[in-house]
Amino acid sequence: MNRMWKIVAGLVVLMMVASASLGVGVVIGGSGLLPLWGANADDAPDEFAVFWQAWDIVHRNFVDRSALDPQSLTYGAIRGMVAALGDEGHTAFLTPEEIERQQSNLSGTFTGIGAQLGVRDALPVIIAPFDGSPAYEAGVRAGDIIMKVDGEDVTTMQLNDIVAKIRGPEGTVVVLSLLRPDENRSLDVSITRGEIKIPAASWAMIPGTDVALIRLSQFSANALDDVKESIEGAKDAGAEVLIVDVRNNPGGLLEQAVSVTSQFLSDGDVLLEEDASGARKAYAVERGGLATDLPLVVLINPGSASSAEIFAGAIEDHERGHVVGETTFGTGTVLQPYSLRDGSALLLGTKQWLTPKGRLIRKQGIEPDVEVILPIEADLLTPLELETMTVEELLDSEDAQLLKALEVLGQLPGGE
Repeated sequence: MNRMWKIVAGLVVLMMVASASLGVGVVIGGSGLLPLWGANADDAPDEFAVFWQAWDIVHRNFVDRSALDPQSLTYGAIRGMVAALGDEGHTAFLTPEEIERQQSNLSGTFTGIGAQLGVRDALPVIIAPFDGSPAYEAGVRAGDIIMKVDGEDVTTMQLNDIVAKIRGPEGTVVVLSLLRPDENRSLDVSITRGEIKIPAASWAMIPGTDVALIRLSQFSANALDDVKESIEGAKDAGAEVLIVDVRNNPGGLLEQAVSVTSQFLSDGDVLLEEDASGARKAYAVERGGLATDLPLVVLINPGSASSAEIFAGAIEDHERGHVVGETTFGTGTVLQPYSLRDGSALLLGTKQWLTPKGRLIRKQGIEPDVEVILPIEADLLTPLELETMTVEELLDSEDAQLLKALEVLGQLPGGE
């Protein structure tokens, strides 16, 4: 996967597109209507006076009358309020359409082309196509800039609007007009949409070693099954050491974070959950993990968020293995969904997560015990690439974090 996409933008997109995890830590079944004061603005609290004054000025004087859509303006105001809370990348406002996409994303299955989207230099870009997806089969590459969708210029559109245009019913065709910077050429790619099952985890043996790399891309509903399958496959292939890669992993479901982390720990807690009053609840390790005794390194970077931070923090606190890379994003709140009257919703952070030793994740992140900083454009090696890679190609790769992990484990080919 290419790191050319900007980390913050990438996180937002990953939470809204194919590897989306807007529901990281969502408390299932907790919905309700927010209190409203009625239709008369005069009934509103005094602090809303300036808002209604601004609303009135806009409606009386803005030159483009077609832009004065009440729903769009209301949604914009709500998004601004949510952004002011500072729970970046987590607490969110969702339209009805975004709620539907979120639900399909967290299930690990959706209909589309099978690619992660991001933003680079204010332009929509392909972060990476999923292995074997329609986008992958059509020749879409990481780093391709999306100029048009079905002939319509999308370079100035919001990313969620581009996603909505690209997604569609299974069996239908979408045409992407792409700019490929590394080849300095443009091309049109026709892609037949299909049902996409997002692999939460994949694995491969690292050439010249007894180490298996398990790439954990998200904590969706299928994460535990995929991780267990990866561990079992790695063991059967002779792996004696594991590297678990949660770089650019935006998170997912809390229950999956607990179950997946428990595959690598034998006892203790996975995390602590703290409410607004300071009361804490511990989430204990689930017994029966498949990889509790294999030497382990975890790879992290600024794109690792939420459930990925729970995982890395637990491994670090239990001194189960080294954590290599860069400090994570710092997102750690439990999202309580509140349904609004028109079918939209607020996902509001009502609790926060701490590591087993009580370290706050929100706004702090997880610091690696072995820091290796990579430039934004460096390529991160994936299991798919490792399957056909020689030892020489591995050692010549840009992925210094993976190479450092092998060095820490005493498994660097040709090393001491």
